[in-house]
Amino acid sequence: MPQPGFIRDNGPVNHADQETPASAGPAPDDAAASFDGRQGDGDTGRSRGSRLHPRVTSFRSRRGSLTPAQQQAWDRMWPQVGAEVGDTLLDTTAWFGRQAPLVLEIGSGTGTATAAMAKAEPHVNLLAVEVYRPGLAQLLQQIERDDIPNVRVLRGDAVEVLENMVAPASLTGVRVFFPDPWPKARHHKRRLLQASTFALIASRLRPGGVLHVATDHAEYAEWIAEVGGAEPALTALDWESPMTHERPVTKFEDKAHRAGSTINEFIWGRIRS
Repeated sequence: MPQPGFIRDNGPVNHADQETPASAGPAPDDAAASFDGRQGDGDTGRSRGSRLHPRVTSFRSRRGSLTPAQQQAWDRMWPQVGAEVGDTLLDTTAWFGRQAPLVLEIGSGTGTATAAMAKAEPHVNLLAVEVYRPGLAQLLQQIERDDIPNVRVLRGDAVEVLENMVAPASLTGVRVFFPDPWPKARHHKRRLLQASTFALIASRLRPGGVLHVATDHAEYAEWIAEVGGAEPALTALDWESPMTHERPVTKFEDKAHRAGSTINEFIWGRIRS
């Protein structure tokens, strides 16, 4: 079992198509929004709607429009399985129509990996957070096409979800796959995975819950190992995990493999009281 700070080159599990997320590098103005699920005001230094504290944004602001097919899927599915990020605590039992372990995915991108993992874990309620509307629309199309009952989606800032919409000690797991590395030193303050975020995630995990992080950026991996490893509520996972750690390999990750990049993974457990 990977330890805090453990880095491994994760070989392919199975292949699933997904568009290149923002973490892959600078993007054109009309491309997708961030892969780490946070929403803000460009370079203003403050994220939109941060309720508890101001913070810099952690994504590249980008635009995208829906195709006619995506808009139709959005119109059909969004009222059932989608919601905007807000201030109200979620009643996930009512929303999913059942009580089940709740896993939060921060930055679902175009959702192919999200859909695949949801199908692999039918006993789990999967809550996916993303800011990019076309990406969410693609996920809605997959949910409808494959009749996936255990996914709900939120559009907006994942930190606001953690702050306002998820109760303390309520999550079985949190997944953060390939967040934007913001490689320049002057941009490190924009990284999603800061000490404060690790503390917030840990507070929302139930005792024994799991945080699973993956990145292909070597320097960001060192940052994650240091900052995450310093969070006192997280520890080496020395018990059976309540969720799978198998990830579908997206087009983006497959491209990283072909380029010789190491896929760095970190798995922590919330200390049991």
